Amino acid sequence: MIDNNTEARKQAAMEKQMRKLVLSINVSLDGFADHTVMIADDELHEFFSGLLDNTDIALFGRVTYQLMESYWPRAHEDPKATKSMLDFADRFNAIPKIVFSKTLERSEWNKTRLVKRDVPEEIQKLKQLPGKDIVIFGSSDLTVRLIPYNVIDEYRIMVNPVVLGRGNPLFYGVSDKLNLKLINVRTFRSGNVLLYYQPERDKGK
Repeated sequence: MIDNNTEARKQAAMEKQMRKLVLSINVSLDGFADHTVMIADDELHEFFSGLLDNTDIALFGRVTYQLMESYWPRAHEDPKATKSMLDFADRFNAIPKIVFSKTLERSEWNKTRLVKRDVPEEIQKLKQLPGKDIVIFGSSDLTVRLIPYNVIDEYRIMVNPVVLGRGNPLFYGVSDKLNLKLINVRTFRSGNVLLYYQPERDKGK
């Protein structure tokens, strides 16, 4: 006879040992996902540098990857770059990265691996390895592809005090209800608000 409580404890222990997969994404006040409208002052760059200190692998979809690749490897060439930006660039450039894309032919950013298929399986393999957090940066299309597989452990949504009126809606394409629990809130001097959510995986089943 199977002891359900014992099985539940084993499952909980296994999940505790696995690395956490975190989504970190910027959104406008009217709900559009667009990294280019992010209000990025020194406080925010310092915050994201701290995020990278607790991250082992950065994940991207093609669009966000190419946006990041177009600037951060050459940030030190930008005369307008601040110290906080350059500190972030050094951490960002040094961290291992994976870009998921069926159309990208090659990746130029250092420490980047290109994965063209079996995305959920790749994520599960990464989570089972020891280490720090795995973070999806932006990449709303990649996120929507992963949501049905229940592999995302935390959603960190940075709300910028900007109204766009048009763009790519956050989580566009999600067809099933996703219940999230608010676990923390952080405000910044810029007016940005960071919302921390965890999925309530037992709800709605």
